[in-house]
Amino acid sequence: MKNILQFQSVTYIYHTVRGELIAAKDVTFSVGEGEFVAVIGPSGCGKTTILSLAAGLLKPSDGTIERSGTFGYMLQKDELFPWRTIEKNIYLPLEVRRQRSPQQRERAVALAEKYGLGDFLKSYPAQLSGGMRQRAALIRTLAADPDLLLLDEPFSALDYQTRLNVCEDVANIIRSEKKTALLITHDISEAISLADRILVLSARPARVLHTHTLDFGGVPPLRRRELPAFSGWFERLWGELNT
Repeated sequence: MKNILQFQSVTYIYHTVRGELIAAKDVTFSVGEGEFVAVIGPSGCGKTTILSLAAGLLKPSDGTIERSGTFGYMLQKDELFPWRTIEKNIYLPLEVRRQRSPQQRERAVALAEKYGLGDFLKSYPAQLSGGMRQRAALIRTLAADPDLLLLDEPFSALDYQTRLNVCEDVANIIRSEKKTALLITHDISEAISLADRILVLSARPARVLHTHTLDFGGVPPLRRRELPAFSGWFERLWGELNT
């Protein structure tokens, strides 16, 4: 399997007026093409730092990061521009990357139509529900056809019921489009329901304590939660985070 992302002995140190703060230390892991990898860890352990390193927003203090291809970043909130229609919000990555050909715009619209946003392209974000806006944010991320999706707790701003439904939608879209994804989440259940592999981080400075390959096959997120194996994984991961 080709690696889209590889961390090798990565350390990151924040320099502040009070001194150095080691956020991540000797972090090694990879994300293979087509994988959905989730990263969990204690609050404040450095999960978002790792995602920022993966995106190239931060440079490692030590170690190396190798990337293959382009990436798209999906944030905790949809961050849609309220003065732009859904269609124009979806076009935004194409404009930033100067990819404005008719074919690329047609592909972006086709994605929106394929995943239930066709009737809302001329609407504004305020006219859509939170779940629909988050779906639009994912389509916007996919519009530029990235090789790797970086997901920074993209469901955390939603209420529980909407979160479950959007989680299912996002998983189906990512797998249907055969994308690779790296998800940062504090929600153990979310990680189990979505991921092919889960990385468990230590308290700060973040280290990879455990790597687990899940065995749910192609079972979708909501269905996974109903399976006996789900509770077993939850107890195991909960124990690892609280030892």
